[in-house]
Amino acid sequence: MNHQALSSFIWSVADLLRGDYKQSEYGKVILPFTVLRRLDCVLEATKTDVLTELATKQKQGLNPEPFLLRKAQQSFYNTSPMDMKKLMGDQDHIKENLYAYIQAFAPAVRDIFERFDFYTQVERLGKAGLLYQVAEKFANVDLHPEIVTNAQMGLVFEELIRKFAEISNETAGEHFTPREVIRLMVNLLFVEDDDVLSKPGVVRTIYDPTAGTGGMLSVAGEHLSDLNPQARLTMFGQELNDESYAICKADMLIKGQDVANIVAGNTLSDDGHPHRKFDYMLSNPPFGVEWKKVEKEIRKEYEQQGFNGRFGPGLPRVSDGSLLFLLHLLSKMRPATDGGSRFAIVLNGSPLFTGGAGSGESEIRRYVLENDLVEAIIGLPTDMFYNTGISTYVWVLSNRKPAIRKGKVQLIDASGFWQKMRKSLGSKRKELSDEHIGEVTRLFGHFAEAEKDGKPISRIFKNADFGYTTLTIERPLRDEAGQIMLGSKGKQKGKPQPDSGLRDTENVPLADDVEAYFKREVLPHAPDAWIDHEKSKVGYEIPFNRHFYVFQPPRSLDVIDAELKAVTDRIMQMIEGFSA
Repeated sequence: MNHQALSSFIWSVADLLRGDYKQSEYGKVILPFTVLRRLDCVLEATKTDVLTELATKQKQGLNPEPFLLRKAQQSFYNTSPMDMKKLMGDQDHIKENLYAYIQAFAPAVRDIFERFDFYTQVERLGKAGLLYQVAEKFANVDLHPEIVTNAQMGLVFEELIRKFAEISNETAGEHFTPREVIRLMVNLLFVEDDDVLSKPGVVRTIYDPTAGTGGMLSVAGEHLSDLNPQARLTMFGQELNDESYAICKADMLIKGQDVANIVAGNTLSDDGHPHRKFDYMLSNPPFGVEWKKVEKEIRKEYEQQGFNGRFGPGLPRVSDGSLLFLLHLLSKMRPATDGGSRFAIVLNGSPLFTGGAGSGESEIRRYVLENDLVEAIIGLPTDMFYNTGISTYVWVLSNRKPAIRKGKVQLIDASGFWQKMRKSLGSKRKELSDEHIGEVTRLFGHFAEAEKDGKPISRIFKNADFGYTTLTIERPLRDEAGQIMLGSKGKQKGKPQPDSGLRDTENVPLADDVEAYFKREVLPHAPDAWIDHEKSKVGYEIPFNRHFYVFQPPRSLDVIDAELKAVTDRIMQMIEGFSA
């Protein structure tokens, strides 16, 4: 089915729904029916064999499931004598027969329809008198694998997902990442491994802990297939939202992936893939969403398991859980000795700099930088996502850095790489063109500093450049006569007592000698000051925008004077004109 035929078919169904359904609800009917018809067509060739095998194994008192899967030659089966064409033969009992047909699918498939809340839609269509007409439309569309391959069906299904996400764009951003952003992330994941991935028969795993409707996994699969049709990318994911999970699982089923690899639930509180490690990972976690609902489970893992769990480096503030997903992905990396991993994650600006030395955020940054895990951070344009216009950043992390990248981090400012969309979708007003994606990929691949139009767009730093030591500077407490007050007990006996009202802090770059800095920057202004070394803390922050700031010198006074004079002269002429 080509895209033109698909579009005309979709809207022929949409015409039936108009009036009884809002536009934003069309997907609730059309997506599950598309899945149902595809599975119906896929199983048609082996239907008779499966029913014969079922009868035989039931007589023998054996569990028929493994035998049915073998006969169906798929990762699912259906044990009903009905199919969608036969359902059309009994208009009066279409609802009951449709329920029975869906119940006869393997459990993994039934789960998809339950998560779609498909039975609610069937009831609603029945009450509106539309169920038979809608089912008939789908029964008459040919989605057999000989007509529509898995790859084509995957593209068709993605087209549907995108179409309905755009129609209901007020919530699309929660579960839908713009395709061009995914393509950029996938490019960054694979660009250094093109040689390995082009070998025949290569098998790799990819994982998305916030899978949404499966867009990231799908684009990664397409990319690798284009690079090497013989390569196999096994996909894994987890998704919290039921409808998104159903769509993702259905998409994987349509593409021939093992749907057992797509798990429902909250990744942070209930990891659906414990003990598994992956070659590649992608994630677009929700921006700035609090994790209070799962705080108890996460704190328990942090306190009881430490670095044996996922959150050993630290916990961010409860108001933003995005860095928890970064820590989760770190825990899923293959050991470098087994080939290592690379992942890309989209974050807002907060994880770059929020939190001072010793805070959870700073400790997480410290962990990834001191362990040399950050390859690059790419700043994207604003207005790129459906539900927010804020600045976003793609972090690329790996525990198998090429030798040239070791000990270093590349920052790429791609905030100027965009073109205006013909039509805005929610907050999304800008998009990356193929040329923009190619340019960022080349900047990353070349790993060199670069400028564009006189402004830096790629810069390379040592890991330690982002670190600093926070010093606590104390000044002595003085009595009314101005005399320094000394301690009278224990360790403080005979030592000047600090005045908490005069206490200050200084952030010293890790590259600087602390004592030299203190003598140079503090003592000239406060000769009685000292450092309380017990309170010193190491922190890390990545002030991304500061590293790309280009100073624009102000215009000269002569130019400003000339402009003011020109304006004054114009005003005088106008006044003269009024008085004339």
